[in-house]
Amino acid sequence: MQKKSHLRRLLIGTAVVGASLAIVVAGAGAYFFHVAEVRAKKNFIGSGVLSKNDPLYPQQQAYQQYQHQEWQLTAHDGTKLVGYYTPATVKTTKTALVIHGFGVDHRAMAPYAAMFHQQGYNVLLLDNRAAGKSGGHYIGFGYLEAQDAKQWTQKIVAVQGQQTQIVVMGASLGGATTMMLSGMQPPKQVKAYVEDAGYASIHAELMYQAEQMYGLPKWIAKPLLAVVSGYSKLFAGYAYSQGNVTQYLAKNTRPMFFIHGANDTFVPTRFINDNYQAQKGPKAKMIVKKAQHVQSYATDIKMYEQRVANFLAQYVHD
Repeated sequence: MQKKSHLRRLLIGTAVVGASLAIVVAGAGAYFFHVAEVRAKKNFIGSGVLSKNDPLYPQQQAYQQYQHQEWQLTAHDGTKLVGYYTPATVKTTKTALVIHGFGVDHRAMAPYAAMFHQQGYNVLLLDNRAAGKSGGHYIGFGYLEAQDAKQWTQKIVAVQGQQTQIVVMGASLGGATTMMLSGMQPPKQVKAYVEDAGYASIHAELMYQAEQMYGLPKWIAKPLLAVVSGYSKLFAGYAYSQGNVTQYLAKNTRPMFFIHGANDTFVPTRFINDNYQAQKGPKAKMIVKKAQHVQSYATDIKMYEQRVANFLAQYVHD
């Protein structure tokens, strides 16, 4: 009788502990899902708006002087999206689609938009979903944004005609977006891509951040991330397994220029090697010495502009 009573207490205790752990994991998963994906100010990310002492401040100012047209698009899931179109000074068939990263809006990519405009391109600079004037409650970590970007390329073709030549460029999450887009069969008018500081997969980047930002060991981070991915699938419509960047690159036959800062500790520099190896089509890469996350352009402005221009000149023509 005592043995049965002891066994019952043991089973009840085990069940209580298990239920408590499940509640803790579910709660932690909800917290990290909010930090990672829910539209809100991210305290660990700056605004992307540059101060006067930043090397790229003149480029930011140059972009602000341009005349912009506001373009709108309804995404496949009904989300209202906004982009800012700047026609080239001299009429051209070349258009650059420029995509920003995590936790910022189109203003963070103003210097890159200015660079393309100065190189003779029309420029369409986006507010990603859940950013700026665009709608949406959840960040897509590049997966949802890549689907949006595909629609933007289709809109460019619809507005400018079949002769248009499109270059897609993104940084950080925008870089991952660019790479995922490359494997989603965008219009034939997309001629080349430039990605700066993109990760190799959503899962790999978030595992890295779980360790770097929160000090979580892998044996905790891995199951916790599975829970967060479940929340993502339920609320945002995608699981992290759908964001394996290298799988999209393996399907891409069009040119890709890979850029990364040698001292990047937010998206580890090693990811450029995974992405470069996965790329099926023509490719080149540049690792900029001493550059931190999305600081390659600011670290060596002339080299960055020249290398981008030289790469694209092989595939995009006036």
